[in-house]
Amino acid sequence: MRVKTAAKVNLALDVTGKLPNGYHAIESVFQTVGIYDEVTVELTESGIELSCDVPERFASSDPIPCDERNIAYKAARFFFEQNGMDCGCRIHIKKGIPSQAGMGGGSTDAAAVLFCLGKLTGKSVKASEKLGADVPFFLMGGTVYVEGIGEKLTPISDYSGRILVIAKGKEGVSTAEAYGNIDSLEAPQHPDAKKLAEAIEKAPEKAYEWFGNLFEQAVQLEEVDDIKSVMLDNNALSAVMTGSGSAVFGLFDSEEQAEICAEKLESAGYFSAVCKTVSESFTVI
Repeated sequence: MRVKTAAKVNLALDVTGKLPNGYHAIESVFQTVGIYDEVTVELTESGIELSCDVPERFASSDPIPCDERNIAYKAARFFFEQNGMDCGCRIHIKKGIPSQAGMGGGSTDAAAVLFCLGKLTGKSVKASEKLGADVPFFLMGGTVYVEGIGEKLTPISDYSGRILVIAKGKEGVSTAEAYGNIDSLEAPQHPDAKKLAEAIEKAPEKAYEWFGNLFEQAVQLEEVDDIKSVMLDNNALSAVMTGSGSAVFGLFDSEEQAEICAEKLESAGYFSAVCKTVSESFTVI
């Protein structure tokens, strides 16, 4: 079984506190977007095999482990253990989602493996944030209000069909480092994810006014600032870093404007793609 599995952006992302276990509590609006990895899963008699096809421009910024350290491999092992099965599978991942971008590339691959194994075996699929905080979200997809450490998921009004440009430079951001920087911020400006969720329901055309990401104040990457400037100078309604970095998404009124902006970013040496917000994580191909 082969699927395209979507990336995500955080339309808004706030960190509301640190929990006793060391995790951080967040409030966010997650949105699946039309930039995809391709994941192929084939059942075998035993063992788990994993192969990867990674474009050079992604591999150079962050080598992706193509062995048992990969979250997709862990997802297959988790599925077989949960369902008491002694068979195996062969997994192939063709990367189209940049890594270390705050777009959930690893988590969406893991969710795709769970989805495919569920379809191939007829067994139930249980998500586990132990695999990755975003995995349960990708099994849901669409537009979702997120709380806790990412495990409290509430679907909200559909925000699909919006035109985005997504761009990323060579710099990646370690999630652990980004959260460490959050802890040392003084008097940060908090985005309001709740207000954004309300706006998506009541006034979606103006919802972008509530886009925001606390991590921009903690990470402060020159490439992020540059990408945002190019987007805003080329008709983006809003431009915001996604996740803990380092990709940036810009919202546009028209595909023509988006294409012009994406070409300028590409010519400046950035990864850049035009896509739309989408309502589902998986497309069977």
